[in-house]
Amino acid sequence: MDMMRPDGSSSLPVLNGDPLPADLAHELMGIQLGVFLASVCNIVLVVSEGINDFSMWELMLTVDLLKNNIPDPSLLTSSTPEKDNKNDNQSGSEDYMADLCFVHARLREHDFSPSRLMLLRETLEKHFESSSFNIGSSSATPEVTDSSVAPSTKVEDLSSSQQDIFLLPLRSHDNSAKFEYGTYSSMLGKLRDQVLSRPLRPFSKNLTERDWLRSSAKIWDMVKRSPVASDYCKALQSSGLFRK
Repeated sequence: MDMMRPDGSSSLPVLNGDPLPADLAHELMGIQLGVFLASVCNIVLVVSEGINDFSMWELMLTVDLLKNNIPDPSLLTSSTPEKDNKNDNQSGSEDYMADLCFVHARLREHDFSPSRLMLLRETLEKHFESSSFNIGSSSATPEVTDSSVAPSTKVEDLSSSQQDIFLLPLRSHDNSAKFEYGTYSSMLGKLRDQVLSRPLRPFSKNLTERDWLRSSAKIWDMVKRSPVASDYCKALQSSGLFRK
């Protein structure tokens, strides 16, 4: 489906159905999706291409900025006991925020070194130190060089207990290329196992799968109608970065 009309506007409704330039609509849809996922998921995978691509990091900071007044999904269920409703406003004042797992993919073999991973982690923690996302640890990241690490040390051994950074190699056509740390398929399997083994971030109240689906639909509607996102859109329109 072509999302651009001949006049350059988006063919897809983004904010209240108002026509927007296609490039601006694409930008806002990415932000809306990020806000939605951060509001209803336990873990969100933030995938970047290469070791130096931080565009997705910037996107998640924008998500953090615009995720305003989006309640915990468990507070939107119709099955919530009436006696608990008195505390809904107070509980809803603290927005639910998913955990993030940063995946840097399509890496070359020289990118898989302890020093590069530690530098990436230090950069990540500084980048998100003022955000609402729980990234890294409160203690400073120690300085690490490849020569100071034991030869038997693996990159994954240097991951924090939160396992918030994962590296994936460039995938070969026949998937036969093997790095010191394994093939693309084996490392992808490790990523899957780490994500599935992480403890779940609890909602404010117990939530059935059916109620979660219903609440997610309500939250998506809130995201699409968000006045904060609308104001941000107007700011982008007046910035001159997007076509009129």
